[in-house]
Amino acid sequence: MRAVVQRVERASVTAEGRTAGRIGPGLLVFAGVAAGDGPADIEYIASKVRELRVFPDEHGKMNRSLADAGGELLVVSQFTLMGDVRKGRRPAFDAAAAPADARATFEALLDRLRAGGPVETGIFQAHMNVDLVNDGPVTILLDSRRQF
Repeated sequence: MRAVVQRVERASVTAEGRTAGRIGPGLLVFAGVAAGDGPADIEYIASKVRELRVFPDEHGKMNRSLADAGGELLVVSQFTLMGDVRKGRRPAFDAAAAPADARATFEALLDRLRAGGPVETGIFQAHMNVDLVNDGPVTILLDSRRQF
């Protein structure tokens, strides 16, 4: 599983003509599910997202987690994170989980994240528009298989 985590001042996602999720200050997470992802991958990503110390403390150092900062969380499925462009110019998605498997794994990730507080989401497999104001900018890449 891969995730792109962005610290935001605000973010929203619209799909099918309506706002699906909206947050104020917090984290926007784009999550892509790989074939074979399971409970260990979910736990790795969920714990990193909840515990990343990317919010400033009283000295301006990135030393506070989402909970410490009182931030909100928006999670959007994004299978294109599994795209491979090492050969040619068109992404190959061979590493991505099949849609049914990806949905179940993504929902399990949401359940795990919701154990720590509210989570806003997009709509799985929908064409979505994401609007965000990146704070910092701060953007962190996560990979449960630790490929980077």
